[in-house]
Amino acid sequence: MATRTHGTRQGTRSILKKKKSEKGRIFINRVMHPYSEGDKVCIVLDGAQQKGMPHRRFQGLTGTIVEAQGKAFVVRVTQGNKEKIVVARPEHLRPAK
Repeated sequence: MATRTHGTRQGTRSILKKKKSEKGRIFINRVMHPYSEGDKVCIVLDGAQQKGMPHRRFQGLTGTIVEAQGKAFVVRVTQGNKEKIVVARPEHLRPAK
């Protein structure tokens, strides 16, 4: 029997799956959106873009942008009683409503 994998993308089959209508699309408005410090963003992972993808435990969380770091953004997220710092590229971020 094969041994179970313990990689960073373990158990992400349903999380990183795209709908049939979204496959093959590049959402240019998500990449080009102008973010600034203090903006609220939602972390929504895009499985087609592996670069700058945060860990899957942050999928669906909302945070605040602290600063820009190269092409990526530093996002402060509260998880339980702790504040975490997540570095993510804009493909994995959406403005919070």
